[in-house]
Amino acid sequence: MILIVDFGVQYSHLIARKVREANVYCEIIPYTYSIDEIKAKNPKGIILCGGLLKDINNLEVPVFDAQIEPDTETVNNFLYNECGASKDWKLEDYCQDTINRIKAQVGDKKAICALSGGVDSSVAALLVNKAIGSNLICVFVDHGLMRKDEGDEVEKVFKQQFNMNLIRVNAGERFLGKLAGVTDPETKRKIVGNEFIRVFEEEKQRLKDKFGHIDFLVQGTIYPDVIESGTATAAIVKSHHNVGGLPEDVDFELVEPLRQLFKDEVRKVGRHLGLPDIIVERQPFPGPGLAVRCLGEVTEEKLKILREADFIFRDEIKKANLQNKIWQYFAILPNIRSVGVINDKRTYTHTIALRAIHSSDGMTSDWVRIPYEVLEKVSARIVNELDSVNRVVYDITTKPPATIEWE
Repeated sequence: MILIVDFGVQYSHLIARKVREANVYCEIIPYTYSIDEIKAKNPKGIILCGGLLKDINNLEVPVFDAQIEPDTETVNNFLYNECGASKDWKLEDYCQDTINRIKAQVGDKKAICALSGGVDSSVAALLVNKAIGSNLICVFVDHGLMRKDEGDEVEKVFKQQFNMNLIRVNAGERFLGKLAGVTDPETKRKIVGNEFIRVFEEEKQRLKDKFGHIDFLVQGTIYPDVIESGTATAAIVKSHHNVGGLPEDVDFELVEPLRQLFKDEVRKVGRHLGLPDIIVERQPFPGPGLAVRCLGEVTEEKLKILREADFIFRDEIKKANLQNKIWQYFAILPNIRSVGVINDKRTYTHTIALRAIHSSDGMTSDWVRIPYEVLEKVSARIVNELDSVNRVVYDITTKPPATIEWE
């Protein structure tokens, strides 16, 4: 255990990444920890980020004062030569230790998990399932705003491959009804978020009637969620609903098996547990789903167009063997129509925008220079296979000033 003491600087999590990549376990703690609290963690060494701790010498372990972000060689020298740390932290061991901790925490009681199909909630659910089996009930709320065939793929993986206790709630009509006539992006986000909670609450009550009291709630909280949401010593980058977002009177105890892992580590755990690439490599996907990629009012007709265009884009990226070289790529249906010509006849139909970006953390991004021949194939397929589209454009804007999503 290497402790990284954070005084509110921006590079503490970057140092943590370097320590983990050196196969040494570490945790970030705020400088408000007392010496006794630090001793209780029994660290092998301490890295100070942006400040000094009083009585730090009383710990009698090596201390590195990092006033700026050190390079990898400097970090490794501290870990191996000064602390005597071994390169023995493995995610496989972490998995088994986590499963054992969950068994001890939950026992023979029941837990519920809101399974989105994303990599975080999927890996969390699978770890808990290995610990408590059928005492875990996963609720997958399909809001009808997912990409083509995604709902069926999620259900197939968890029901057939892992034989998990999964309940799928098909609520597409319900969500579309709430979104009818709504065009403001923030209003759409709030409607989807609030309705998701309402559906989950209803299912929770129904499950309680069927299974009895459910004591635990499984969340796919990961380390960046905790860091970005802020601490007593670090500023909030962006709040995450799964970090401190539950009401104080909620009748659940949290189970968060991924709380100490970074995103790439979560993916490695998923592969170790046998999750297929379709889940492990799932790209970041907004909670409101296609509702914020379908500009203007969300309708079933527009969603169908967007799903097909998005599928074509992803299919051609895969055929070009670029799927693991681009951080995120997707289609957008702007709320605009334009004049075109198809089969010598005038058309006035939809435009599809394509977005592909490189990013390490989602905070900044650059657009991807996809080869022209790939873009050409994507464009040709979209306008030829979708009668309601006559124009394809490519978004070449960085973040900032643009955001990754269009809404």
